[in-house]
Amino acid sequence: MAHLHVLVTRPREQAQRWVLELATFGVSAHALPLMDIGDAGDTAPVAQAWQDIASQSLVMFVSANAVQRFFALRPAHAAWPQGLRAASTGPGTTAALREAGVAASNIVAPADDGPFESEALWQRLVHEPWQGAQVLVVRGEQGRDWLTEQWREKGAMVRFVSSYRRELPQWCDADARRCDEAVAQPATTLWLFSSSEAVANLRRLRPTANFAQAHALCTHERIAATTRAIGFVHVHDVAPRVADVVAWIGAHAQGSSVGPSVESSAP
Repeated sequence: MAHLHVLVTRPREQAQRWVLELATFGVSAHALPLMDIGDAGDTAPVAQAWQDIASQSLVMFVSANAVQRFFALRPAHAAWPQGLRAASTGPGTTAALREAGVAASNIVAPADDGPFESEALWQRLVHEPWQGAQVLVVRGEQGRDWLTEQWREKGAMVRFVSSYRRELPQWCDADARRCDEAVAQPATTLWLFSSSEAVANLRRLRPTANFAQAHALCTHERIAATTRAIGFVHVHDVAPRVADVVAWIGAHAQGSSVGPSVESSAP
């Protein structure tokens, strides 16, 4: 794995954390942020959400970014109520909740073996009495509404608060060079995508790049579909955990490159 370079495309701070963790397994990785995270345009609703948080039956966080920004904007007098549950769709969000001080016993998430998505989370919640319950969904300025529809069909009152916004990344010269080198050397580069929007940003930043020979690991089938749509042919599924990425590389990478013998998971 020494000469195979993984490009971690998460927002910069998270990408750097992944790079360090991958390095402990001997995996060469670099951060290439394909999304920047900024504060929501209006932070007053977050302050109001903290003021009302004790009245909530459940608070759903769509991502680690949602957790980090929500807690970063917490008013000085506010505290997470004892016993209030937080819902998470994946290990990154769960880890962020733990770091923010939410007890593990108060976190509801999909089973450890996944899949890590709203549908799997709902299977843990569907049988609860939601009639009249108040659910707060913390997300970016836009988001998927499937889970909200399930709650509302069960009689829950759902409201949203935006704790952050996703933006096109501001690359330095080193980032731009790293991207162009990856496009030029597809055999030794493995793109790691954890967001469909990040994939779309790659196409916006490099509208004429040819990704037909490139290999990508995607942490969800919807991300994989977006990746194929911008021209990737060799697209592979992986769980959104460092250990799973390392295991995939160990099982599939040959020598110093991903290698043409790796079959695409495209239908």
